[in-house]
Amino acid sequence: MFLNFFPVLSSQIKEQILSIVRKPGYQPLNKSELARDLGIPPKDRAFFRRVLAELVSDGKLVQGKKARYRLPGKQGGGVRFVGTIQFSGERKRKSAFFVPENPDDHRVFREMDRPRIFVPARSTSVALDGDKVEVEIGQSGPPKWHKHSRRHRERSNSGEDRWTARVVNILERNRTQFVGKYFGKGARATLRPDDGRLPPSIRLTEVMPEAKPGDIVVAELVGWDDPFSPPLARMTKVLGREDDPGVDMLAVIHKYGLPLEFPDAVLREAELIDEVIDQEEIDRREDWREKQVFTIDPEDAKDFDDAICVTEKEGGGWELAVHIADVSHYVKSGSALDKEAQKRGNSVYLADRVIPMLPEKLSNGVCSLKPNVERLTHAAIMQFDEKGKMTSSRFASAVIRSHHRFSYEKAFELMQYDEHQIAAIEDEKMRSLAIHLARAWDLGGLLRRRRFANGALDLDFPEVRVVLDEKGRAVGVKRSEYDESHQLIEEFMLAANEAVAYETKNAPAPSIYRIHEDPDPGKLEEFADLARTFGHQVGDVTYRPELQKLLQAIRGTLEEHSVKIALLKSLRRAAYSCDPLGHYGLSKTNYTHFTSPIRRYADLIVHRVLRRILSRRHEPTAPEHPDKTPPQQGMSDIAQHISKTERVAADAEMETQRMKMIEYLERLCSEDDDTVFDATVFEMRPIGAFIELDELYVKGMIRKDDLPPTDEYFFDRVRDEFRSRTMAPTIGVGKQIKVRLYRVNRDRGFVDFVPA
Repeated sequence: MFLNFFPVLSSQIKEQILSIVRKPGYQPLNKSELARDLGIPPKDRAFFRRVLAELVSDGKLVQGKKARYRLPGKQGGGVRFVGTIQFSGERKRKSAFFVPENPDDHRVFREMDRPRIFVPARSTSVALDGDKVEVEIGQSGPPKWHKHSRRHRERSNSGEDRWTARVVNILERNRTQFVGKYFGKGARATLRPDDGRLPPSIRLTEVMPEAKPGDIVVAELVGWDDPFSPPLARMTKVLGREDDPGVDMLAVIHKYGLPLEFPDAVLREAELIDEVIDQEEIDRREDWREKQVFTIDPEDAKDFDDAICVTEKEGGGWELAVHIADVSHYVKSGSALDKEAQKRGNSVYLADRVIPMLPEKLSNGVCSLKPNVERLTHAAIMQFDEKGKMTSSRFASAVIRSHHRFSYEKAFELMQYDEHQIAAIEDEKMRSLAIHLARAWDLGGLLRRRRFANGALDLDFPEVRVVLDEKGRAVGVKRSEYDESHQLIEEFMLAANEAVAYETKNAPAPSIYRIHEDPDPGKLEEFADLARTFGHQVGDVTYRPELQKLLQAIRGTLEEHSVKIALLKSLRRAAYSCDPLGHYGLSKTNYTHFTSPIRRYADLIVHRVLRRILSRRHEPTAPEHPDKTPPQQGMSDIAQHISKTERVAADAEMETQRMKMIEYLERLCSEDDDTVFDATVFEMRPIGAFIELDELYVKGMIRKDDLPPTDEYFFDRVRDEFRSRTMAPTIGVGKQIKVRLYRVNRDRGFVDFVPA
């Protein structure tokens, strides 16, 4: 064949042709059009036609209508991708975004300067939020409404924002269970979901006899094949009336598909675990029972994953031992316990309960590092010099007997003692522990300063949680400061995670890493614009020191929480991966999760990987460890799955906290509580000012219609603020304002305020 005389040239032209037809938005071209686009001169057209013919005969191209060429299986001219669809409407299902699944596709999207592609409402077909879909991507003109928006006209004229996706296939449903309010009867029976990302109405083909209109119910998807008709579902459970105690929490649990019970096989397997540690097992481990190992956890914690022990070395520096519950000793790969833990991915901490990854016998029992009982651990033992630099690390299977269980509050109290106050402690054990805490903070504080000097971002802030009574009703609010006791444990866990990641990264075995990819510069610039509205001088935030400088400037200010939340939204979401890509926020090249195997499956996998590495190192001729770890593809599948379960857990946790916070505010409102709150304005629109309460971190709105008419407020579009024709204060982004509760709509999740 003629092409055989020109194999190199032929191969180059083939790649050039394929690069054109693979581009998103490619419209099928004929031979002449392709030749013109590639700059093929007329004298070489015969050779070019032979190259095209070979691509067709190899199955890499298809010649379609009007002799135009496209990729096989790509109908309609657009290029197809597989990925996830994400609906953006919180209260009304409208448009969506498509995120590709294949890492190679991510690179294509980055070349288009798009981490995701817009899916117009008319092109979402019968997709539901989170579904795995196949889409066709092409180019279209900007939406008509852009011409009415000055902000979008320039972007439209520049040719941006013209890539769109159209759903052509539903490959896998993300969820088939819906929760909402039941209306109507018989053929008119419908469910109205409380999730704005879903269709507004779902027709019920089956209704349970005990259901009454107005009940909160659960339904299972039967089918949906027509985007112009509602989905069909059958009712499977009646949760109760909206105001019945506990129904709100059950609705969230079913909405996110969280498991309420463990399968019988899992519970039976857990019951077979012996709570007494075999002496032979103790003898083969490092014995730390007499060393002063202790835990620091929240006051109400029951699953104690980690314990610490810090020793000051004679020549200077410290030895830090981080002991982590050896869950892998009890949960064997492939067991019923292991399969259920992998399925759950992580524990879920809702406002009124914990949904554990492991049964209580393990999570609160044999694995929990309770004081004064023998427990098995996997230890990371690290050496640090006087400057806080880690000089070496080793790992060991150990047995401990925790000497004390500190709450964060008690540990912080002792950490404030000076030498004289510590010496005055009468109880000898507590005095010794106070000295140990002081020594630990000498190292922890140094590690923290060193970490920020190396570029880590300070994104921590106090936590606010709603206090519930015995019936699950919101009765108060508790604020936990992120003080030195929390920082101490954080630094030690970060050090252990980093040491383990370095170990696994340099071993010939696949593992799981915690990654946080670099942010999109455009998103950071949008964040910088917001920070400037609060009056801060902001440099180039794509340069890490400038970002750190801004975070330092807002520390302790009223707007600190709002600005940090805005920054978090501009960063990519941390996830799990088989590739050790590093962690942007922590500024670490090597990072994994090792320190919480009771509540995270990722950590359990990493424990198994580490044990396998160490076993091979010490006994290279030993047979394969019985607790095998997955190969590369299996590990990648697990990383993808647990990244998803983590997102689900985080969304469910946030939803229950906000739900209970709104319930608490509703109670205050109904009692005509006249409490004045300090708030910060973070966004302005003609309909009102969006604010956040400085102490409770609750977002709400001051509606223009609720402003005092005597103050004659009007919206200044140039300054983007409400101005008064009288002497009333101006309301704009970055302004601090005192407000009172005015209206709480629990159903819609809205909280309205008025100036105090």
